[in-house]
Amino acid sequence: MTYCLGIKLKTGLVAIADTRISSGTETTTARKVTIYNEEGHSLFLMTSGLRSVRDKAVTYFNEVIEKEHSTNNFNKLYKAVNAFGEQLRRVASEDRSSLEKAGLYFNLHAIVGGQLKDDDEHKLYLIYPEGNWIEIGEGTPFVIIGNSGYGKPILNRTVNYETSISNALKAGFLSFDSTRVSANDVDFPIDVVIYKKNSFEMIEHRYEKEDMAKISDFWAQELQVALQNIPEEWMNVVLNKVQ
Repeated sequence: MTYCLGIKLKTGLVAIADTRISSGTETTTARKVTIYNEEGHSLFLMTSGLRSVRDKAVTYFNEVIEKEHSTNNFNKLYKAVNAFGEQLRRVASEDRSSLEKAGLYFNLHAIVGGQLKDDDEHKLYLIYPEGNWIEIGEGTPFVIIGNSGYGKPILNRTVNYETSISNALKAGFLSFDSTRVSANDVDFPIDVVIYKKNSFEMIEHRYEKEDMAKISDFWAQELQVALQNIPEEWMNVVLNKVQ
């Protein structure tokens, strides 16, 4: 499984991707985010699904970029998203039948974020296995692909379009950490990507488990304190019935 998160904020973008790859009884790590940085063009691509489908689709997408010598062929981000969607459909036409015969689903999802030279602002897109996409906007400014159930509650409560990049990164990490402690198919290291509006530069950093251990422990302790501090008067109506 996978945990990949993209957040669109007024001031920029935040992305987090885990690196856990599971295959039967074996676990390995592999990079799930790809960065494209050029003058006036900056985007990231994250994927969740079969690794073989991901690698093939990204390879085909890189080939499209290489033929044009750069991402400059795409003046707006949605055009790059369309190009990746086309390559995803190409992989589907080549591999879907054989995968399904083997009992595997063609299930690749992708998140693409960034800003190209003619975009009026930074953009964030979710791409489906069929190659179609939706744009992530202000109403619900984040999207998770992969194991999404455990990490959404804290984001729903703390993140909106006006949230600062630093607070979004905090909430994003806690969302990942909630998923990590609840599922054995999501884990460190994590790759973090930050994009500041109109900067045309992706900033990336990898965190190992030991880098974030203090924050994980701090959050667990704070939750225990918060639980103890929740008012209890409302409970009396039921607790008084306990003999």
